[in-house]
Amino acid sequence: MNDPSYAFSKKLDGVTVEEALDRVADALKANGFGVLTKIDVQDTLKKKIDVDFRPYVMLGACNPKLAHKALQNEPSIGLLLPCNVVVQEADGGALVSFADPKAMFELVPDAPIEDVATEARRLLENAKDQL
Repeated sequence: MNDPSYAFSKKLDGVTVEEALDRVADALKANGFGVLTKIDVQDTLKKKIDVDFRPYVMLGACNPKLAHKALQNEPSIGLLLPCNVVVQEADGGALVSFADPKAMFELVPDAPIEDVATEARRLLENAKDQL
């Protein structure tokens, strides 16, 4: 599995999406993040357009200290927050993908938030490693 340039992932073999969501929430919490939003894409697509789709959940994770620092330095950075995490069913397990904050914040090259993006990435990679 090759990650796109804007993400990093971890495959959890033999783990259901629900189990993976619990692990992700715990790992995020251990690294100073909380889950602000949870979107069940499978359920939404079925309800809205009657399409069957694999289990796929998008989480909006936030580290309040880092978000506050970023917002102080770049008021419009909220357009790129929160940090997104996707948990989806994949070949006998679950695939957990994290949006890379450094890649996302490259959209704002003049903003003094590189240290925030670097720290957010470090913490999210720690969370990935704890899964």
